[in-house]
Amino acid sequence: GSLGEPRALFALPSARGPLPPPHWPVECEVIKERIEHIEWVPPEPEPFCQPVGHEQAPVPLSEEQGTVVYHHSPAPQGSCFTRARVGGGPGPLSSPAVPLEGPQDTTLLFESRFESGNLQKAVKVGPYEYVLTLRPDLYTAKHTQWFYFRVQNTRRDPLYRFTIANLVKPKSLYGEGMRPLLYSQRDAQSHGIGWRRVGTDVHYYRGCGGEEPITFHLSWTVRFPHDGDTCFFAHSYPYTYTDLQRYLRALAGDPVRSRYCAVRALCRSLAGNTIYLLTITSPAAATAKRAVVLSARAHPGESGGSWAMRGFLDFLLSAHADAQLLRQLFVFKVVPMLNPDGVVVGNSRCSLAGRDPNRAYGTALRGSFPGVWHLRSMVERVLAEREVVLYCDFHGHSRKNNVFMYGCDDGRAGAGLRLRQRVFPLMLSKNAPDKFSFPSCKFKVQRSKAGTGRVVMWRMGVSNSYTMEAAFGGSTLGGRSSHFTVEDLKALGYHLCDTLLDFCDPDPTKFQQCLAEVDAWLRQRLGREPGSGDGWSDVSPSELESSTSGSDSSVSDG
Repeated sequence: GSLGEPRALFALPSARGPLPPPHWPVECEVIKERIEHIEWVPPEPEPFCQPVGHEQAPVPLSEEQGTVVYHHSPAPQGSCFTRARVGGGPGPLSSPAVPLEGPQDTTLLFESRFESGNLQKAVKVGPYEYVLTLRPDLYTAKHTQWFYFRVQNTRRDPLYRFTIANLVKPKSLYGEGMRPLLYSQRDAQSHGIGWRRVGTDVHYYRGCGGEEPITFHLSWTVRFPHDGDTCFFAHSYPYTYTDLQRYLRALAGDPVRSRYCAVRALCRSLAGNTIYLLTITSPAAATAKRAVVLSARAHPGESGGSWAMRGFLDFLLSAHADAQLLRQLFVFKVVPMLNPDGVVVGNSRCSLAGRDPNRAYGTALRGSFPGVWHLRSMVERVLAEREVVLYCDFHGHSRKNNVFMYGCDDGRAGAGLRLRQRVFPLMLSKNAPDKFSFPSCKFKVQRSKAGTGRVVMWRMGVSNSYTMEAAFGGSTLGGRSSHFTVEDLKALGYHLCDTLLDFCDPDPTKFQQCLAEVDAWLRQRLGREPGSGDGWSDVSPSELESSTSGSDSSVSDG
């Protein structure tokens, strides 16, 4: 190819012909219908709801009193991945939903056997009340967070209550005003309305009863907009492997954009899905260019990362003067979906190896974590011939609002380098003041995070190595107190581009100004006088954090 990349032998999305269909583990059943959603941005911001205290948690209804109306549990616990095929299991589909008894039967029909879907069981415990169980990540017994399922046979007037009864995180943004997402097919077809925040009386609380392990419940009430509609609920705006392939096919078929963007296969996933690598740079001599490496969707349930990646690619591949400049200055190596298998099957954190890929960079075996292994060795190859000025891995966060970054400061470098670590996030916060929170950023390298992409890339020699975390909720900054829309998430990608130009500006004014600002900010936090001889190079990262991030020192999602 023109960009020095070998032509890959994998199924790449050609501009013609059907998209390569995803491969599923053979235990999974997959319905034939195509699930598609329109993209839409609500005209008004969607505010957080008033959080309700735990003491008013709804009266629990035990499943024993109810009727199981949906049950689909593909992989038995303790099993592990063996093989995959297009369309999942070869046999005829089972019927996990209970059939309706007639037109007067108001039971909802549930379905989750589609790409990125996750719902294991629904129990009807009242005329319009359901207790739901999510499916743990395949081949594991934990990581229930992501949900995405369809309901049919809706009624417009009644107030429904849904309670997800097997969540595992003690704290959630659902306890601070975040609301789930609803999509109405009829509203999409008739009014062009897409995913929107719904739910009143949203509770997040500890399950009572002595069950082990302890679980947490998410409960909300909602009215459906139409009788007899097909609706979907989701934890975050879905972005599937097929969505990515559709986007890449449009790129490959575009005579302009394909001149400076090569779409190749980095490798294949365990299930045989292609993990794509995009190389983006202007066709001019690439010899002196520095590199930028970006990745997303190591954690499949963090779909906001794909929307930020979409925004980044939309901007970088556009005709905008800044985009042209970026392509002239840098070689971009982009892996938009590191864990396509997890995305396909509707996992929250794991790949089909049943482990978190973002803890496997340090030890990754080529056979178990092909995406992580090939990304790491690709970066090693790039570092052999050029400087990598930035690595950024896009994630989602379930317990803190806004957008922030985790960087790398182990306290061993000199004060100058330790300050520099913090410049890129500070610049990003200035470019996206209504979304990005610099005070929420952390730079301490915890032992538990030694296997993450950012820490391993940093140890390999990428000095500006970050995880970018975008809240599942939204923003509390700049007078906002509202949920992120897909446009907000895409805007993060645009702002990353602005920030890269500021960060690498040959005129050092902005950079120096930010360095001074970080220095002053840290001194102020530590109560040291500006201008006094007291630097803070002797201060450990833990002390810097404890003075900067208040009480939120809980283990992060990254």
